[in-house]
Amino acid sequence: MKAQVDKDTCIGCGLCPSICPEVFEMDDDGKAVAYNEDVLEGLSDSAKEAEESCPVAAIIVE
Repeated sequence: MKAQVDKDTCIGCGLCPSICPEVFEMDDDGKAVAYNEDVLEGLSDSAKEAEESCPVAAIIVE
């Protein structure tokens, strides 16, 4: 499973790293980044929750 953040769409709300800090963090530009793109099996539920919770649908986890 892979995680990606569309930085053009991201508004920098910080919700994804609060839900799944093992995959997402806030970058120096104030927007989220998937610093661990390869989502480990035990983190798939929280990564998907972050994707579903994103207010602008900037996260793709597949």
